[in-house]
Amino acid sequence: MGALSRAIMLSVACTLGVASAKADDVADFYKGKQITMILSAGAGGGYSQYGFAFAPFFAQHIPGKPNIVVQNMPGAGGIRASIHLFTNAPKDGTVIGLVHSSVPFAPVYGIEAAKFDPRQFNWIGSINATTAICVAWAASGVSKWQDLFDKNYIVGGTGAGSQMETMPAMINKLFGTKIKIISGYTGGSDVFLAMERGEVTGRCGGLVSSIQSTRPDWFPQKKVTVPIQVSMQRNAMFPDTPAIIEFAKDERTKQILQLLLSPLEMDRPLLAPPGVPAERVAALRQAFHETMNDPAFLAEAKKQKLETQEVSGERLAQLMRDVFQLPPEVIKAANEAMNMTGAPVEKD
Repeated sequence: MGALSRAIMLSVACTLGVASAKADDVADFYKGKQITMILSAGAGGGYSQYGFAFAPFFAQHIPGKPNIVVQNMPGAGGIRASIHLFTNAPKDGTVIGLVHSSVPFAPVYGIEAAKFDPRQFNWIGSINATTAICVAWAASGVSKWQDLFDKNYIVGGTGAGSQMETMPAMINKLFGTKIKIISGYTGGSDVFLAMERGEVTGRCGGLVSSIQSTRPDWFPQKKVTVPIQVSMQRNAMFPDTPAIIEFAKDERTKQILQLLLSPLEMDRPLLAPPGVPAERVAALRQAFHETMNDPAFLAEAKKQKLETQEVSGERLAQLMRDVFQLPPEVIKAANEAMNMTGAPVEKD
């Protein structure tokens, strides 16, 4: 064996040794510990269902097999939890977050309450990517796109930064629809209850997965209609309902929509606070990947009617970097479309 070959083998052995030592360090750290998974939504909604379904399987794939407890921290459309994770949560890997997919974009739009930089979070991965929809209680008579111009379509919302408010505001701004927004609900589940009670007509910016997981009878029993899909393409579940991109009349509108709909690529995103040691972040990302491909978790998700589509932490981090590099005029137009600046923040 030549000197070069021996040097290469020694280098590989050293690298493997370091990697093994780091893996052992991570396992030693997490062994016997507890991880808190903070949800930015209230109890009983889709985020809770995803969190409680995912957590026990995720724990089994993290080195050291720590216990994971789920903690709800609703408020300000999800901003409250993100601020806590950015500022106050321990930065050692014992606290992670499952946050609203729209909230990481709030700082891009200049939301004053969003005092965090999403580029500094350690993104672990997203449990799903999805299509947003506007739904209406079938008895209301709102069932198609034109109805959003002609009929009384009142939707519930949870505060600035929430898709339930930014999306209908954006649709009104870009297309001239007349959607009315009632703010102040704690979470998406409360908006669904309000629909059932007749307090509001519907929810705009809701997710297919959220309805399927918390109201599995709504679609099969046709309790709700879908007048528009807030997406870049039609979801196969609703082949006759147009995607909103189909109504974009120029390239500028299309670019704005592409920015505004970016959160849909990261439905149910998991993150760790800034400052978590790199080897623990790597371990959490690997555990996330293994969980998303774990037959037992996938079976449980199917049983609970939870949609899953793995999006890597690396992809989420890149998405955050890309958004902050967009031309200011595009961000300004998107901001105006959603009327986010100065929007009221839900009080706890």
